[in-house]
Amino acid sequence: MSRISIEEVKHVAHLARLAITEEEAKMFTEQLDSIISFAEELNEVNTDHVEPTTHVLKMKNVMREDEAGEGLPVEDVMKNAPDHKDGYIRVPSILD
Repeated sequence: MSRISIEEVKHVAHLARLAITEEEAKMFTEQLDSIISFAEELNEVNTDHVEPTTHVLKMKNVMREDEAGEGLPVEDVMKNAPDHKDGYIRVPSILD
């Protein structure tokens, strides 16, 4: 019994704005069913003594602390702005 129907595959393709043929829908249904079967096999693995992890490699945060500091002078910023007025950068309107 298939765990995913051809209608579900077509629905997901529609949501993703993908145009797929009937043959592709059948192929993806079979492939996704195999993937779901494999995921169900993984659910049967005993993980009682496995520590949860977010990454397979031991990593530490090497980023610096986020500290507030002096910004650039307004005059210097305005030199890089293609359109500005009264100390503000002007951008195209996106609202009607």
